[in-house]
Amino acid sequence: MKIVVAIKQVPNRDAPVRIAAGGKWIDESDLEWAMNEPDAHALEEALQLKEQHGGEVIVVSAGPERVAATIREALAKGADRGLHIVSDDLGARDALGVARLLAAVIKPENPDLVLTGLQSEDLGLGQTGVILAELLGLPHATLILHVEKTDAGLKVKRELEEGWFQSIDMSLPALLTMQSGGNKLRYATLMGIKRAKSKEMRAVSAAELGIELAPVVTLEQISAPKKQKSTQILSGSAKEAAAALVEKLKTEARVL
Repeated sequence: MKIVVAIKQVPNRDAPVRIAAGGKWIDESDLEWAMNEPDAHALEEALQLKEQHGGEVIVVSAGPERVAATIREALAKGADRGLHIVSDDLGARDALGVARLLAAVIKPENPDLVLTGLQSEDLGLGQTGVILAELLGLPHATLILHVEKTDAGLKVKRELEEGWFQSIDMSLPALLTMQSGGNKLRYATLMGIKRAKSKEMRAVSAAELGIELAPVVTLEQISAPKKQKSTQILSGSAKEAAAALVEKLKTEARVL
């Protein structure tokens, strides 16, 4: 079973984030970088499938030279090969543009299964995986928590709203976008780190792929969320005030 996992390098969630001078993106000068968490769960699912059924796990990622470190991390955890699409203009490419880059290197691999994270922790668009499925001509399912190999193909568990789940039978080849929390992430062992140094990691430039920078959607400006405080007095009896409070926590604060 050949599985391709698309991963993205994103700013570390604990890193201090400042908006760049132009106001179009964040200042990347002194950020720490990490593997996108949903993509890490996609990688873990691929590694578990390989351990159970054999085959090969290939990781692919697009971005500047620093992305190679994240690919090496995936190789240290157990992936077999890495594909690095070297692109210094990834931030200027929309979800369709990024998906085109990924499709260009994934299609020749002719994989049985393509896994991506549900969304990235920096932009959170949740579009790249499903667009990639369309470009590759593969059936797809989203919000996947667990994948089981069957004689006919796959059985996947999807997370729905309000604690509901859905089980779907799918044929192969297919593409799945993985939800966080469906499996327990592994750490790279010392032996895995040593082995990663000898594993193949092929680099190809975006120019070599011939994918032009022609975004359909452009990011014009970003801004920090405004901090504001407000006070509301709930009138009526204690019972009425409690009911009103619960309703506001559900509909306005969205914490219940």
